[in-house]
Amino acid sequence: MRRTVFNEDHEAFRETLRAFIEAEVVPVYDEWFAAGQAPREFYYKLAELGLFGINVPEEYGGAGLDTHKFEAVQYEETARAGVNFGGSGVHVLLALPYIKMLATDEQKKRYLPKFVSAEEMWAIAMTEPGTGSDLAGMKTTAKLSEDGTHYVLNGAKTFITGGVHADKVIVCARTAPATAEDRRHGISLFAVDTRSEGYSVGRKLDKLGLKTSDTAELAFVDVKVPVEDLLGEENRGFYYLGANLPSERWGIAFGAYAQAKAAVRFAKNYVQERTVFGKPVAHFQNTKFELAACQAEVDAAEAVADRALEALDAGELTPAEAASAKLFCTEVAHRVIDRCLQLHGGYGYMNEYPIARLYADNRVNRIYGGTSEIMKTIIAKNMGL
Repeated sequence: MRRTVFNEDHEAFRETLRAFIEAEVVPVYDEWFAAGQAPREFYYKLAELGLFGINVPEEYGGAGLDTHKFEAVQYEETARAGVNFGGSGVHVLLALPYIKMLATDEQKKRYLPKFVSAEEMWAIAMTEPGTGSDLAGMKTTAKLSEDGTHYVLNGAKTFITGGVHADKVIVCARTAPATAEDRRHGISLFAVDTRSEGYSVGRKLDKLGLKTSDTAELAFVDVKVPVEDLLGEENRGFYYLGANLPSERWGIAFGAYAQAKAAVRFAKNYVQERTVFGKPVAHFQNTKFELAACQAEVDAAEAVADRALEALDAGELTPAEAASAKLFCTEVAHRVIDRCLQLHGGYGYMNEYPIARLYADNRVNRIYGGTSEIMKTIIAKNMGL
């Protein structure tokens, strides 16, 4: 089956990225895993490689491209090596679209050069301790000061990926009460400087997986946010969030597919090397059948992920299509990775083997970016049900 989604430029980038991962990440990844985060200095290396500027306009120091295909290559190559780049994915996949869509020219001049160079790493804070999928129920508030020069931010956020290292955080907060007709009204987005007085990082959360990605609790106590750092129009934040969810969900879908593909690779290599009853595990019919079934699922997920990627690049990926891709690819990855771990036997449960870490990392794919149940709700609604 011939794959057509990538061209020569993408494949050249793949070679460069693979060599970078082997030289700069694999040798120290166990240290990152033990520390529970990638070092802040590593992000400067990603910036030097050009990863943060691919989709940033040239006038701000970027490459000026308008495609997610280089991100897709990154998903495949990090999964293939059994590593990840910490919280940097949020910087590009989640934060950048909001800056490009909402920032004024003046804001872009302030934000984007430092974004590209990694001088300022970005995160986004939506989820609150009592608010997960129901973003309209958020309680964090931002009240305009009497003199109109700044907002006063109060509240708390949790599960914020990249929250420990972040220099700027896009914070979702209520600037007006919800109305009886529309619970989603009244949410606004702010680019908050993490050095602001009253801003604090709480616990670095101890997660089941994604151990090298810094995930934190954030608190805001009378944080002053200049009006110049409001992103977009006041009270329209919920609609901005909805506009970017398809690209976020594509990223999760593609990442999950890449993990499933990597799991088959890990399992195939292991069963060819591991000997049981005097024979390689790959010799047994059950092993062949299990891996064949997994490969068929990965082939299907690849087709779905690639189709969603092409639609996203064309500006045609609908919320329902993104939800379908996320639901399918994450469920496939769940099944495939579990079966591939089983083929490793007891060693599959040891963190020294990439399949074990992959198993833990993969689990959150069916939760963040909208749970599988939310994806089903979106798909059903699109079906007229």
